[in-house]
Amino acid sequence: MSSYVVTGAARGIGLEFVKQLSADSKNSVFALVRNKRGATKLHELARANVVVLEADVTDPKALQLAAAEVAKATNNKLDYLINNAGKTNHPGFTLDSFPSSEALEHDILDNFRTNTIGVVHSTNAFLPLLKNGSAKKVVCLNSLLGDIDFTVQAEAIGAASYSISKAALTMVVAKYAAQYKSEGFTFLCISPGVVATDMLAESPETEMLAAAIAKYAPDYKGLISPEVSVKMQLEVIGRWT
Repeated sequence: MSSYVVTGAARGIGLEFVKQLSADSKNSVFALVRNKRGATKLHELARANVVVLEADVTDPKALQLAAAEVAKATNNKLDYLINNAGKTNHPGFTLDSFPSSEALEHDILDNFRTNTIGVVHSTNAFLPLLKNGSAKKVVCLNSLLGDIDFTVQAEAIGAASYSISKAALTMVVAKYAAQYKSEGFTFLCISPGVVATDMLAESPETEMLAAAIAKYAPDYKGLISPEVSVKMQLEVIGRWT
């Protein structure tokens, strides 16, 4: 039996993680959402081994309360933390296309607060439980858009704020990995691929991203489903040490 916490679990990739992990009744899955009442798809799942908890990753106090609930249910242990929660506001904007410098700064900080600092808050909240777990794995969903080589080679100029926050996330994971390697932890940044979710709905921005990816990877075949993405991610997570 393994225990999992999945952030951003109300929809998309996070919801699919909950579905696939809870398919094994021996697993305990804790789904973190910003709005518990609005997480209708999670409630429809209605599995006995899924517990829905309300916590915004930008709220350290709420995360500490959620961690306390998990601790009660698992005898103060956690095996896996999947940091999936994320956001993007203006995927088509480049660094010089915002309507004002104030709008630019607000958007960069807003993305950074969720996609980078939010991961730090989530990880810190659950670290005491992870130290008592058997797997000690922390998985952080990243993005090709946060990759410097991809950005330069594919001329991926859009989603500027989001890309900056995801590039910073790579260093966050590296810092944790270096600090906790001797304690048997595994910290992993993983890209889910280009997934058909609400965040990446059909739009001119999505078409621009697809064109950039095709330039970088000529064998790119288009969006994949959350089901396919999570299945492949779990295979990587399972074998990564």
